[in-house]
Amino acid sequence: MERHTVVAAVEAALSEVLERTVSGLTEDTRLLEDLHLDSTSILEMLMALEDAIDISVDPENLDMEDFASVGTLTDYVLTQQAPSGV
Repeated sequence: MERHTVVAAVEAALSEVLERTVSGLTEDTRLLEDLHLDSTSILEMLMALEDAIDISVDPENLDMEDFASVGTLTDYVLTQQAPSGV
């Protein structure tokens, strides 16, 4: 999966969770400071991403550093993808 696809999926998930249109995100957009997400909205966003792009997230292994920005979240999502052909 390409980075821009993940960023688009993050925008869609955030729009769903925040109940407002979220667009124009850059990899430098901070999730907590700029978008004012809290722990509940982060979990809701992850659930929406799981459904949208077929990843699996283990809440026990979450690290808040992965949610510092759209870029760090994109890196995290790319590591959570199921291997191809499985």
